[in-house]
Amino acid sequence: MATTISTAPDATQLRTRLDKAAKQAASADTDALLIAPGSDMRYLLGVGGESHERLSCLVLPANGRDPVLVVPRLEAPGYADVPLDDLGVQLHTWVDGTDPYQLVAEAADKPRQVALSDTTQAVHVFGFHTALPEARQALAGPVLRELRMRKDDAEVAALREAGAAIDRVHARMGEWLRPGRTEAEVAADVCEAIVAEGHTHVAFVTVGAGPNGASPHHDVSDRVIADNDVVVVDIGGPLPSGYNSDCTRTYALGAPSTDIADCYAVLEEAQRAAVHAVRPGARAQDIDDAARSIISAAGHAERFIHRTGHGIGLDVHEEPYIMGGNDLHLEPGMAFSVEPGIYFPGQWGARIEDIVVVTDDGVESLNRQPHSLVEL
Repeated sequence: MATTISTAPDATQLRTRLDKAAKQAASADTDALLIAPGSDMRYLLGVGGESHERLSCLVLPANGRDPVLVVPRLEAPGYADVPLDDLGVQLHTWVDGTDPYQLVAEAADKPRQVALSDTTQAVHVFGFHTALPEARQALAGPVLRELRMRKDDAEVAALREAGAAIDRVHARMGEWLRPGRTEAEVAADVCEAIVAEGHTHVAFVTVGAGPNGASPHHDVSDRVIADNDVVVVDIGGPLPSGYNSDCTRTYALGAPSTDIADCYAVLEEAQRAAVHAVRPGARAQDIDDAARSIISAAGHAERFIHRTGHGIGLDVHEEPYIMGGNDLHLEPGMAFSVEPGIYFPGQWGARIEDIVVVTDDGVESLNRQPHSLVEL
């Protein structure tokens, strides 16, 4: 069922996005975009939802024809708040027992190539192929990411609000994180606080204590947090705008050893250098190298086992990806994480993560909590 975002863009903004997406499709030699429910549809129509076995699809022709929204009749009320008339979008509904893929084929108007949302379910991919046997299929991601990577002022404001909300949760970590509690118990309190601080729901919570902190994508477990544990806490989720927070801080349950403190100081320097390197014209790989070179120089190259960052917006992970080999030149409005980490398997780990936005002359960090190894 579709869910309209309470702070969705207005019709003028959405119309601009639809027009730009159509032009981008044409420049990519694509005759129509076929957009399933998800973040791409949310970006173009201001409406969320999930794809399932009943087809919902926005057909966006590149030839100037009106877009068509194909949805099951029983789900049409979920799109009532979308300004379809103002957007010039026609609504075509269907009922069980009829073929929605033919509605899509008619709206696409004998295309030579169509581009599908990257997360379109396989059942619908095959349905489109049957209804449009002569059309080549491609991914819509390469078309839409050129628009979604560059956040406008309203999107940056939404991300700024999300960053402040998750900062408020990290500021309260001392209320919950202490020896004798399990990671799962701490996570339950953190989840409650994430929603209390303005998020619609929790997208993810990592509480990695001791050796679990050495696994970057650890979730939570029944491990009891002990004295002198180093604990990685990575948390985030969407606000009503649909835009996400994502922030990691590392905590020490007691005074850290000299070895841990020295290693963490390297991580702080690496994260600071990477943020400082963000500016228009810099390449994504330059930001990765700024962090990685410092960690490598300290002898920990093999302990930094992931990219330095990922884009963020309506998805927690989206373009641009801040990693080696990505020669994308950064532009104002691009938003992404800067999150180097150092991990000692079986012992401990640490990560520092901020969301940053490229500005006209540099960078703005959207997270303001201290980066130091916080002692609790």
